[in-house]
Amino acid sequence: MKKERRALASSMADPIRDFLSHHRALGKRFLTEERALGLFDRYVAEKKIESLTAITPLFIESFLGSRSRKVAKSYNHLLGVLRRWFDWLVAQERLAQSPLQTKPRRITGVRPPFLFDPTQARTLLTVAAQLPDNNRGRQRGLIYAMLFGLLYGLGLRVSEAARLRLQDVDWERGVLRILETKFAKSRLVPFGPKMGARLKAYRQQRELLVGPLEPPDPLFSFGPGKGRAINPGTVSITFHQLWPKLGLNLPAGVAAPRLHCLRHSFAVGTLLRWYRQGINPQDRLFHLSTFLGHVHPASTAVYLTITAELLQEANTRFHSFASPLLNEVAS
Repeated sequence: MKKERRALASSMADPIRDFLSHHRALGKRFLTEERALGLFDRYVAEKKIESLTAITPLFIESFLGSRSRKVAKSYNHLLGVLRRWFDWLVAQERLAQSPLQTKPRRITGVRPPFLFDPTQARTLLTVAAQLPDNNRGRQRGLIYAMLFGLLYGLGLRVSEAARLRLQDVDWERGVLRILETKFAKSRLVPFGPKMGARLKAYRQQRELLVGPLEPPDPLFSFGPGKGRAINPGTVSITFHQLWPKLGLNLPAGVAAPRLHCLRHSFAVGTLLRWYRQGINPQDRLFHLSTFLGHVHPASTAVYLTITAELLQEANTRFHSFASPLLNEVAS
């Protein structure tokens, strides 16, 4: 059951709604921003603040201090949403200046993510395929092996894969339709013949249990019924239960694997292949950004973690470029 959103009830309700409506008109979902501003709205109502001009730097400090956000990233997100709202109000001339003076917390100890290589990914799929059925899920091995395969092989977000329906698979052209995903964007994701064969085999196995799948039916669903798609949170929980069984050797300083690492591994693996094929990654970064569903290539750069292999390939590329020049200087 979907949790109902609490209605805005303070004197800030209209300015908050206007801000959210403005950004949603630009095609943004702004769900996390709505939740963050909802927290502020409840605090304003509790403290009986009656106008925008009554919000002071001290009041904002008090609000932020009332939230038990020990993790700097979570605290900074809340602070960032407030900053964008106040800046928007200033731009709309509804405030003379922003009352927010608080600085973000410093994020320390950020560790690089774990990157799966092809052998480790195959091990994950093998272990996932061996998952037994239980009272809450049938064909768990079949479903999770296919899901993890899509996340690693095509770089999908878990929410995108979990929401797929049969009608989103174009079997003839080899394309997935990813509809209304992050930033309210849709895109087409092509897949190769090997992934296509895996998807067809998966469909056949599913239909042996549940009967023919209709176009609107979820591609991933537990139980004898076909109407309810798998929950992305359930996929994440299962991944965290599985990865310790893979015998992975975690490099020093690298974070423990999490589900998003499969998408990250796809992006870095793509960059590595381009280096090895003699392709300039900067010329293709926009292509990768579009494939992953990012609004801007700058977002894609987050995934391109520097690894030892990438450094070696970049070093080789530099030597190929610089050696003729160095030889001219030496002679």
